Amino acid sequence: MTSTSLTAPPSLLSARRRWIVLAVCALSMFLVGVDTTIVNVGLPAIGRGLGVGIRGLEWVVDAYTVVLAGLLITSGALADRFGRRRVFRCGLILFGLASLACALAPSLGLLVAARAVQGVGASMLSPVALAIVVNAMPDPRERARAIGVWASVFGLSMAAGPVTGGALIAAFGWRSVFWINVPVVAIALVLVAVFVQESRGQRTRRLDLPGQVLLTVVLGLGVGVLIEGPRFGWTSPTALAGYALIVAGTAAFVRVELGRNEPLVDLGLFRRPPFATAVLGATAVFVALNMSLLLNTLHLQHTRGWTPLATGAAFLPMALGATLCAPWSGSLIGRHGPRRPLMLAGGFTATGGLSLLNLSADTGVAQILCAHLLIGVGFGFANAPLTHTAVGGLPTSRAGVAGAITSTARQVGAAVGIAVAGGLVVGAGPAEIAAASRPGWLLVTLCGLFLLVVARASQPTTGGAPSVPSGSRSERQL
Repeated sequence: MTSTSLTAPPSLLSARRRWIVLAVCALSMFLVGVDTTIVNVGLPAIGRGLGVGIRGLEWVVDAYTVVLAGLLITSGALADRFGRRRVFRCGLILFGLASLACALAPSLGLLVAARAVQGVGASMLSPVALAIVVNAMPDPRERARAIGVWASVFGLSMAAGPVTGGALIAAFGWRSVFWINVPVVAIALVLVAVFVQESRGQRTRRLDLPGQVLLTVVLGLGVGVLIEGPRFGWTSPTALAGYALIVAGTAAFVRVELGRNEPLVDLGLFRRPPFATAVLGATAVFVALNMSLLLNTLHLQHTRGWTPLATGAAFLPMALGATLCAPWSGSLIGRHGPRRPLMLAGGFTATGGLSLLNLSADTGVAQILCAHLLIGVGFGFANAPLTHTAVGGLPTSRAGVAGAITSTARQVGAAVGIAVAGGLVVGAGPAEIAAASRPGWLLVTLCGLFLLVVARASQPTTGGAPSVPSGSRSERQL
């Protein structure tokens, strides 16, 4: 059997070098995750600095997440074809330059455009970095530990974003949340050049450009309608035209994907209930997380007059819960399967949302902090079992695609969470934000309850591997 690696096989790497490779790739993953949430706590400051309202600020977050979601799968395919280290370095450079453009942006339009380019760079980091780690660690047990570290870093990065952002904004202003990326990217580029070897996929997939274009258009239209809907009216001709385009684009995407030998998204995977519910569960988790971050950021800063630093500190319990429970979740999966951590994730998330259903200006700080802790614990327990449920029972040739689809679903959930949260409070005065946000906390609760449904659909460890449905054209090619 021949290797497709461009340099020495990964088995020749020393243990020290393998774990340095993991550290470098985890650093890039931390950047991607932090930049999904770090801007949230800075939105009020950005709005004051650029003179824009909540609706425009939503695009600052969602321009990044929509582009990231739309390009994740294609970036992974490009890395397998042209070299993972090469694409990874290109992603780092693009991410760093876009961060610089964000830091210098004089207007909202340029900031949103730079955030979209940041999303392009981030899409080259997340799936590619994981492939590099897997390639560098041939021993299954060592690889399992590395992926556990990876999952912990991912959970920490998402939850640590608001805390990091609050501290940076308090010390250096809102532009510092973008400046901080530049030296980190520079360090990562040096480490990649020294320690990461080139590799390619053993079997490269053809690029599905029609599917890629349609997926990006549908995601952009969907999020755009959610953000702009309150402005032009949900039943206006513009909104109706948007709905029609979303339906038409989705139908065209399904038709294109079903007709290709190597589709961007293997729709046959959705015939497996565990996979379908895990993808929806990943979306729900990120809807809940990002809605919680934005709603309470606006409540604490606009209604209560808290500083960005104090607001960021209020999310420390969320970061703590996610950090402690992510590795615990992986341990529970190893002993009991994904069902138990998913039940815990759903229970904690739903309880956190319920505790803020009656949020008001008089709600105690301890209650808010407790809700943040509960949601963080739920988030920490959720990620590893969702990925396990999505890829469990699949052959290796399809597990990578399943994981990529799940990662895409997470970013879609982040974009939707921001769009819906902003739509609820847009136009509300400082005294009205808490009442306007109550439907959002109900949605957070429902997202937690849906994870209980996902837990029911997941496969227990002692059960047989779920069968892979036959009949999809992409499967017959493997």
